[in-house]
Amino acid sequence: MSTNLSSLWKDKLLNRFLKYVSFHSTSEPGIDKIPSTERQWKIANYLYEELLSIGLENVSIDENGYVMGYVPSNSSQDLPTVGFISHYDTSPDFSGENVNPQIWENYEGEDLILNKITGFTLRVNEFPELKDHIGETIITTDGTTLLGADDKAGIAEIVTAAEYLLQHNDIKHGRIAVGFTPDEEIGKGADLFNVKKFGAKWAYTVDGGEVGELEFENFNAGAAVITITGKSVHPGSAKGKMINAGLLAVEFSNSLPLETPANTEGYEGFYHLTKITGNVEKAQLQYIIRDHDLKKYESRKEKMKNIIKQLNSKYGEGIFKIEIEDQYFNMREKIEDKMFIIDIAKNAMEKAGVEPNIKAIRGGTDGSKLSYMGLPCPNIFAGGLNFHGPYEFIPLESMIKATKVIIEISQNIY
Repeated sequence: MSTNLSSLWKDKLLNRFLKYVSFHSTSEPGIDKIPSTERQWKIANYLYEELLSIGLENVSIDENGYVMGYVPSNSSQDLPTVGFISHYDTSPDFSGENVNPQIWENYEGEDLILNKITGFTLRVNEFPELKDHIGETIITTDGTTLLGADDKAGIAEIVTAAEYLLQHNDIKHGRIAVGFTPDEEIGKGADLFNVKKFGAKWAYTVDGGEVGELEFENFNAGAAVITITGKSVHPGSAKGKMINAGLLAVEFSNSLPLETPANTEGYEGFYHLTKITGNVEKAQLQYIIRDHDLKKYESRKEKMKNIIKQLNSKYGEGIFKIEIEDQYFNMREKIEDKMFIIDIAKNAMEKAGVEPNIKAIRGGTDGSKLSYMGLPCPNIFAGGLNFHGPYEFIPLESMIKATKVIIEISQNIY
């Protein structure tokens, strides 16, 4: 029988989420420490205190901002410890400061004017998925920031499920581990995660999108930085002398295949230019590289290196430099021989009244790295849509369903 959450628990879930998104916790790439930003400590410390206050055991926060806690087993059976993990940083792709959520009860399927001053509007013809949530309570931005449902919705769902289990001793379950991480959005969320201390046999990241998502495949991922050194000469006497680094940056970009996030889908990989800076003297391009297929991923890296060689041959050795760093790999390799983990989540969704939608992630989660660190960790939905920008929104009903799924997984590890 599916878990039934009363209005009290629905209010707890909503209020938790609204509290979490009030914290400015944007991470920042290129910083050689974890967490990458001091502002992440505020929500980390808050979560530490909250887990203590609701009664979790062995609650801890380490020197890198990783928060852990445990719901003790109340079963007479010797059951494995199962974990649930979410991240508290938000994407640097868009501002996460001064988030001002808008709550739309009993949504009727119309366009939503999120900001009357600017006229910023969430339009149904641009985001038809809104129509799937008619009659529900929709939480949006005010058009000036992202919302932070990625992944503060996941945290709210995990904490609420943990508190529910603590207060409902009639629901029998094994030991449940919960963990919250910094810096997931910049690919470092699992780097210093203490798998041994966490103590779970397997875990689930609660970091997916729409209701029903269940994922055990993700991109192989890397980051590339191309630095171009030009030669600045007065334009009046520059012929044959000037090397314009800004123009060379454009040439490099145009040399790549037109395989970008905007024109790929499914299992198709891409090159994504995330930042470009420059002038005549110096220019820099930052890319992320993605592909589900490992051979194709390696081929993409080689493609970029070969373009650099060709351009250095054309303009002079050392003008173009490239650094490529692997970020994470496809977790399928570590999970496909443990598909019972997926079956448990699938069955839990069905018991919670959710139709499972097993698909590949066009992105990554902490779970991809954790799977390679010895903690198999597929991903389940948190309920949000349009992450990383001002069009982000989440239905409260989707969060309720995610919370129910966590509870169902917890009580069905037999």
